[in-house]
Amino acid sequence: MKTILKILGGLIGLVLVLAIALVTWLSLREYRPEAEEIVEIKGSGNSLLKAGDSLSLVTCNIGYGGLDAEHDFFMDGGSDVRVESRQIVERNMEGIRSMLQEAEGDIYFLQEVDIDSKRSYGFNESEYLQEGLKGAAAFAGNFLCDYVPYPLPTIGRVHSGILTVNPYAAESAVRVALPTSFTWPVRVCQLKRCLLVERVPLKDSEKELVLINLHLDAYDDGTGREMQTRQLAELLNAEYEKGNYCIAGGDFNQTFSNIDPSLYPVQDRENFSPGLVEVSDFGEGWQLANDPSTPTCRLLNQPYDPKNAATQHYVLDGFLLSPNVKLEQVQTIDGGFRYTDHNPVKITVTLSE
Repeated sequence: MKTILKILGGLIGLVLVLAIALVTWLSLREYRPEAEEIVEIKGSGNSLLKAGDSLSLVTCNIGYGGLDAEHDFFMDGGSDVRVESRQIVERNMEGIRSMLQEAEGDIYFLQEVDIDSKRSYGFNESEYLQEGLKGAAAFAGNFLCDYVPYPLPTIGRVHSGILTVNPYAAESAVRVALPTSFTWPVRVCQLKRCLLVERVPLKDSEKELVLINLHLDAYDDGTGREMQTRQLAELLNAEYEKGNYCIAGGDFNQTFSNIDPSLYPVQDRENFSPGLVEVSDFGEGWQLANDPSTPTCRLLNQPYDPKNAATQHYVLDGFLLSPNVKLEQVQTIDGGFRYTDHNPVKITVTLSE
């Protein structure tokens, strides 16, 4: 009996030592971005913009090619950690790229784009999307971790972020770090959220078009989303006060004050509960651009079945426009959540003269 207890004690001690070693290693290797970092723009945008021009933008969270209609996700109450094969990721990415091409946007704001992750079998989705969409590409990492040790089987290595594809001649692209409510040690393997800010000079003008791609916190207690939205508002208003045109878009992981909450009531707040983007917090004349006639996101508590009572829809994706940007049209493109858990949202706007 004493021998068995010694063996069990030794095993428990070994597990503790390994756990401490893993946490220490991950802490030393934790991704710690600067407040602002220059982002490389790959390719060249050749088109020019001027006041009075119209343009279209599409935003879509592509779910790293692994959150199609046939799968669920453990963080939403499902059980899947990743899809069964690289072939499924490639199939989903082909469908996503075709859907984006058919949307015929000028500028694309894309989120959850993997470059080299276990969950997407090392497929470089940023490169794949850049090749299929017209324009120069800027990528900002927001989830870089050598090894995410949960659940089982583990998520493992993640290198992911947000991607902007833009045909217009951008002067610069900058990664702007956002605050987080997560603390050590949970913070070590969490996303480091950011804004990807591109500046497009306007012809015959000192003004710029400021493009902001974003993906705000999801699985926090709401504190992170509030802090991140507040920082976004401060940045947008500072740019608008300079006379610039501002368009921010992406996955807010929040619903919006211009949408009737009874359209997609939240049935179960245990797994994910969206916050609220209040347009009045951004100041007079700012506009939310979204189309609630079709949901932009689904809960991944189960494979997708629109007829199932447990299916939860949301409107979490859209755009914020400064008062000098006129909204001409907005549409949620119904992809049926076939390839990703989000539907694209497309807007057409005019830069007021």
